[in-house]
Amino acid sequence: MATTRTTARTKARKRALDVLYSADLRGEGLTDALARTVEDGNGPTNPYSATLVRGVAEHRERIDELLTRHSQGWTLARMPAVDRNVLRLAVFELIGVDDVPTAVTLSEAVALVRDLSTDDSPPFVNGVLASVAEELEADAGSPVAPTTSEQTD
Repeated sequence: MATTRTTARTKARKRALDVLYSADLRGEGLTDALARTVEDGNGPTNPYSATLVRGVAEHRERIDELLTRHSQGWTLARMPAVDRNVLRLAVFELIGVDDVPTAVTLSEAVALVRDLSTDDSPPFVNGVLASVAEELEADAGSPVAPTTSEQTD
């Protein structure tokens, strides 16, 4: 069963990336892009894709702040669009999804950019995410990011 779940989540990440990438190129809001793909009949079929897109939308400010701080020498605008959006997805998984181990998040992100981006992208994405994960793990026992309105920073 674990293989099926991993395969389903891998596909869900790829579909969520498609929505984020499309929204980025169109200058469209993430929830609008998600709604558009659903209306067009091209929306994600796995609920985890929508969870990822909505999570990135909800936590975008914090995600981008973490990425800006940890992507030494690179602004978000300078990054290839695929890398930027894979990083956003992965950081959301790190801060907002409890049942995905950090190593899986990093591995899945590196695999996406290996398949879809530049030759330099896998080590860059791995380094940025490892740095973000290290900071998050060093956070002393408090929730890393609120996932409901009941939690606060």
